[in-house]
Amino acid sequence: MGSVGHLSDPQEYQKIFHWAETQKDGEIPSFSTRRNDPYEYQAGFGNAFISEAVPGTIPHGQNSPRHVRFGLYAEQVTATAFVAPRHANKKAWLYRARPAVAHQGFTNLPDNPDTEATFLPLNPRVHVSPTQLAWHPFDIPSHEPVDFVTGLKTVAGSGDPTLREGLATHVYTANTSMTQKAFVNSDGEMLIVPQQGALDIQTEFGPLFVQPGEIVVIPRGIRFRVEVPDGPSRGYILEIWGSCYELPELGPLGANGLANTRDFLTPVAKYEIRQEAWEIVYKLGGKFFASTQNHSPFDVVAWHGNYVPYKYDMTKFVNVGSISVDHIDPSIFCVLTARSRDPTAPLADFLIFSPR
Repeated sequence: MGSVGHLSDPQEYQKIFHWAETQKDGEIPSFSTRRNDPYEYQAGFGNAFISEAVPGTIPHGQNSPRHVRFGLYAEQVTATAFVAPRHANKKAWLYRARPAVAHQGFTNLPDNPDTEATFLPLNPRVHVSPTQLAWHPFDIPSHEPVDFVTGLKTVAGSGDPTLREGLATHVYTANTSMTQKAFVNSDGEMLIVPQQGALDIQTEFGPLFVQPGEIVVIPRGIRFRVEVPDGPSRGYILEIWGSCYELPELGPLGANGLANTRDFLTPVAKYEIRQEAWEIVYKLGGKFFASTQNHSPFDVVAWHGNYVPYKYDMTKFVNVGSISVDHIDPSIFCVLTARSRDPTAPLADFLIFSPR
């Protein structure tokens, strides 16, 4: 696997032990994304990014001037309280053609019987079992069109989104792309793990191309649309409420190892100005709502901030293990973690068990 032209097949990346196997000779120019990835990205985790599809759009020295260049609207997306400590404050400024509130109001959508959000004991639909459970892969529908939103199925969970504490695991199945339709999860962050088929995800911050072997995190309140370029697609979702994913502390490991910050990729601004009917589906408190508008929601010309979607190629994970004796705790495989209200126990950990 030493040649620069190797790994042209996307499935080859899923069979290698580590990204370093794509390049044995350090003198050969390296590449940061899989060769079939059509997009450019910014690198880093937790950075204060800046991206402009049209240079000169973002005002310097202020965020919201009286008149934004090109007649754009300045909007701030906040994920934390305004007075949250600087290290924990998450926000982003977006400069868009039309305000996010320019829509025709909200309507209730029928409850999806395959999804659930309340996992408190008072919910009669929740089954509590002390035994280990497993399930067969969910079939991808073939006789009717199902997109990323309509194909959501909840497997398990804990807590409730209205309490801002808990999580839910879902499986998505899709055989068609979302057309003039976007989705907003107002409950929490979604960590998406494709298992079959790539996802071409359009977000307000720009596009992301995510394949099996990669993960993507979509923050709470961010609008996105999912296309399935490979046809029928299936994967997993770990949704968390009241918290955000972050990198675990390295502790005695030191400065390097596990998931490195520079291997996380964030989109660059890419906008579209389209006057046509769009449907925006919102999930709030486990309920689904819809609004309609006469323009594309992906009209953000420029943005800056640290509250952004991002993806990560799991073949870049640097495993750290015992080279002497004993069985090391599974925390050595932790890619991302999310805090809970218990300072000694996380809400959720996302681990990777690489090929051995």
